[in-house]
Amino acid sequence: MGVTNKGRRNKINKHILIGVGVGIGVFLLSSALCFAWHRHQKRREGSPSSNPLIGSSYAETTSRRGDPELGSTTFQTHFFSYQELQEATNYFNVSNELGDGGYSTVYKGKLKDGRTVAVKRLYNNNYKRIEQFLNEVKILSCLRHQNLVTLYGCTPPESQELLLVYEFIPNGTIADHLHGSRSNQKNLTWPLRMSIAIETAEALAYLHAIDPLIIHRDVKTNNILVDNNFHAKVADFGLSKLCPTDATHISTAPQGTPGYLDPEYHQCFQLTNKSDVYSFGVVLVELISSKLAVDLKRQTSEINLASMAIHKIENCELEQLVDPFLGYQSNMVVKMAISQMAQLAFICLQGEKEMRPTMKEVLEMLKDIESKMQIHQNTETLSPNSVVDNWPSRGSTP
Repeated sequence: MGVTNKGRRNKINKHILIGVGVGIGVFLLSSALCFAWHRHQKRREGSPSSNPLIGSSYAETTSRRGDPELGSTTFQTHFFSYQELQEATNYFNVSNELGDGGYSTVYKGKLKDGRTVAVKRLYNNNYKRIEQFLNEVKILSCLRHQNLVTLYGCTPPESQELLLVYEFIPNGTIADHLHGSRSNQKNLTWPLRMSIAIETAEALAYLHAIDPLIIHRDVKTNNILVDNNFHAKVADFGLSKLCPTDATHISTAPQGTPGYLDPEYHQCFQLTNKSDVYSFGVVLVELISSKLAVDLKRQTSEINLASMAIHKIENCELEQLVDPFLGYQSNMVVKMAISQMAQLAFICLQGEKEMRPTMKEVLEMLKDIESKMQIHQNTETLSPNSVVDNWPSRGSTP
């Protein structure tokens, strides 16, 4: 009996030892697998090709030279570390928010070198947002114009987030001053609006004149910034397209902002530089009226500002459209200039692109209006015939 019990105890002890050994082995194997997986993940996070946010297209886009789409242009941008931009914006503190865009939030920041900057932070890590981010880096890296916002750089391929760094423009957008948070300040006198229209037209004419030409595709008052001297800076190139100069159009699904979208582009899916001209026509009407491009509070026939403007101009009811603050009824010089700008806006808003002027022609017309306004500035009375000037005939121009 004793021998039997002893043998049984030995057998039980043996099973216990085997169980403990197996448990330790499983634990060690699991630990090794976890460690290997963790190292693999870290290696993936550091690799530009493994994360859709920082894929090889991003690495190539931000470093290569001689991009065929950009001709022979040298294409490079400066890299800021994610930590540097975190600190610059006080860890993206809500008190530093400058505004919310369609796919990002913009923060005010201060770099260690003393520069005040605007940092655009991507909302969601999806391919559409990444495409717009890369597009903006690609286009702004090769542009230099006094009326385009300057891109200082972006985060590098290994960064955990995609961030764009721009020069800081301190005085908000044209939309803010026309019908937004700064509208009660009444800063935008008619001469300032005239100047803003010309500077915006100069920026767009520059984009359309380079090779390959650039179609902004989202021209609107929310994308026109102003500095403390009210000089205009066109921003936000996330939707912009490069177009070979010998191409008549780009076939692409319509994108843009309701109220500014070229109706022919919307119907035919054919994007041209005249699409920017249409959008700029809406901007001109906003400068004249201080009204929103789309306002659901207006009566049904006037929700769309472009449609309202065309109707008012065709029916000689321009005074109903103009912001009373501008002095349209009391100042004949202002009345002349506003009437001519309204006429220009009308031809920019034509449904058929062939009826619209080019941005170069628009710029020349605006400069002509400003020149005449300055000539008549000190004249007490003007002939009624001088209110409407001789412009190139475009069929349906009133």
